[in-house]
Amino acid sequence: MDEEGKSSGLAKSAAVKLSQMSQRTKQLGTAIKDPHQQRRIVLVIVCVALLLDNMLYMVIVPIIPDYLAELESEQSEHVHVVMHPNISANSTSQGKINKNNLDVQIGVLFASKAILQLIVNPLSGTFIDRVGYDLPLLIGLMVMFMSTCIFAFAENYATLFVARSLQGLGSAFADTSGLAMIADKYTEESERSRALGIALAFISFGSLVAPPFGGILYEFAGKRVPFIALACVCLADGFLFLTVLKPFSSRTRENMPVGTPIYRLMIDPYIAVVAGALTVCNIPLAFLEPTIANWMESTMHSSQWEMGLTWLPAFFPHVIGVYITVKLAAKHPHLQWFYGAVGMVIIGASSCTVPACKTFGQLIAPLCGICFGIALVDTALLPTLAFLVDMRHSSVYGSIYAIADISYSVAYAMGPIVAGQIVHNLGFVQLNLGMGLVNVLYAPALLLLRNVCQMKPSYSERDNLLEDAPQGLYDTIKMEERRAKKKGYNSAGNCLTVDENGFEPFGAQRSLSEESSGPEYT
Repeated sequence: MDEEGKSSGLAKSAAVKLSQMSQRTKQLGTAIKDPHQQRRIVLVIVCVALLLDNMLYMVIVPIIPDYLAELESEQSEHVHVVMHPNISANSTSQGKINKNNLDVQIGVLFASKAILQLIVNPLSGTFIDRVGYDLPLLIGLMVMFMSTCIFAFAENYATLFVARSLQGLGSAFADTSGLAMIADKYTEESERSRALGIALAFISFGSLVAPPFGGILYEFAGKRVPFIALACVCLADGFLFLTVLKPFSSRTRENMPVGTPIYRLMIDPYIAVVAGALTVCNIPLAFLEPTIANWMESTMHSSQWEMGLTWLPAFFPHVIGVYITVKLAAKHPHLQWFYGAVGMVIIGASSCTVPACKTFGQLIAPLCGICFGIALVDTALLPTLAFLVDMRHSSVYGSIYAIADISYSVAYAMGPIVAGQIVHNLGFVQLNLGMGLVNVLYAPALLLLRNVCQMKPSYSERDNLLEDAPQGLYDTIKMEERRAKKKGYNSAGNCLTVDENGFEPFGAQRSLSEESSGPEYT
């Protein structure tokens, strides 16, 4: 009897636990289907993807030069033993040639990711506008996972080059679709600024933490371990993505709005100003990353750990800059252009003071200033791109954030190749003065955005036309249906004048009650 009672009790407890698990599973399914909860999960997925991309971009900084030097030395020793077993002449000159070749190889390897990203982005932006954001993000995660695995097991320069180039291909899809998805899910300007600010914080964290992360694991566990760890995180992010977003589920695509072609966006004067600012403000970071270690070693006699931790303290002012800009944008959204201009001035002043530093402690201050300024510019201007598309084009964000990615890629493609040549021909001081001057001189160009930023988010055409809360990418469909039923409408808001080519004369405005052209449909 006791045994029967125990077995029945165990069966009851097991049934209760199964029932509780079933209820929790249902609650989780309900939470995932809830739009507000879903967009938070989407934000997490995108932030992890951006973190992985930037960690993979920077984790090779302490690993690849040392690893390639080992491969080069092994090959040189092998050739020397085979061809000249008893001769050691001209070893010094041969070493210099090998060192120069190694520097060129490292520069090309570092730049290959940004170069391929620069080439693919115009195509990926159009592809994202056509098929939506889910599938391109999945493609990007898959390619990044493959790239990371190839990095882990690569044993020669050609394989490393393929892995680095593949990462650029994955970034062109993952970064662009991720930022576009955030802009699509968060339609209110204050929420969008906050969400993009969080994404930028993850980008900064990945870029600044990856070098010490990779260096420590490489030193104590070998080359493969850092990449295998990143590949596992990428795989987990992909599984979460498939669980929440289900990109292969049946969705209606025939009524999906077609975004403005990327070439039209590129020649929009306001978008061109923002894209130029994103490129210019990232030039100091892109040019200093490959050159500052050698300068620190030659002028400060810095140790390896100091050179490895050069950028880590700058993470904190970057996060502070993101936080300050998000708070200011929520209170004064019409001053986004001003926050970006202030950031560029701070970047310029900080760049000019870098060569004056004599110790590692002194160097931290201008580097923190550069990252603080970049945070101001990026956090202010990335939401502005989505705002410009909402006001002047169709509310589809693939191509506009492809342009943003192109802006970053231009800086980071030039950095590893051009910066070293400038330092060699002109000097490190002239490089920093030139970068600082360019940033300060470009800042007044953001004044051209002043009239656009006067537009209040609540006056947008989308909010006046939609009865329900905006749902993202398919808002334009509802807006067109609403316009078809009701041709005329009144609003207290103002909208910007758009001419026959889709452009607005600087400073011109018109009322929302005037007729505006709608998006095309496939």
